[in-house]
Amino acid sequence: MNLQRRARDLSIFTVAYNIAEGIVSIVLGMAAGSAALIGFGLDSFVESLSGSIMIWRFTRHGLTEEQEEKIESRAVKLVGWTFLILGAYVLYESGEKLILHEAPEASIPGLILAVLSLMVMPWLAASKRRTGEALGSQSLIGDSRETLACAWLSVALLLGLGLNAAFRMWWADPVTGLIIVVFLVREGLEMVRGGCGCSACHTSDEPDADPLAD
Repeated sequence: MNLQRRARDLSIFTVAYNIAEGIVSIVLGMAAGSAALIGFGLDSFVESLSGSIMIWRFTRHGLTEEQEEKIESRAVKLVGWTFLILGAYVLYESGEKLILHEAPEASIPGLILAVLSLMVMPWLAASKRRTGEALGSQSLIGDSRETLACAWLSVALLLGLGLNAAFRMWWADPVTGLIIVVFLVREGLEMVRGGCGCSACHTSDEPDADPLAD
């Protein structure tokens, strides 16, 4: 399959899956009175925003190399901003839970949704990363890292619901969220400044080493 087309198809799947996941999560969260599930749903909508940027990125055809580079640079920065938006939201939610001692509500459908996300998101992140590396696309590699961050947020949701239900450890969910915020902000700042924060993104910009050189 053409790599540009694969990148677009993965992005379309990202948007469709996350919109569905977001709606279901918010409905379940409102039914259970769970701030954790509602926050998880809002995170899914931020991830769909990043996927939408990638759809825009990979549906532009017939461009010169210079135009391609400008679009790629713009896409990298836009994905970076979605990292920062998501980081700000998770920071707010986690801080509020710690200050108010909010314990996430138990929700069996919510746990099932989090497990499903843990099955889908790592595969999707790996697929986007491989495609991004093959294309030399920093924006798609960055988007794959945001998808992976969403998988870690699923882990946070499971930890929060599970540890609170089993051991009354109400603080597990917000503390895990704060750890994820560090990752989100670091990656977002790197991308907004013009890079993606990972060595794989920069290899394509360096000249190939001469295999005969001493």
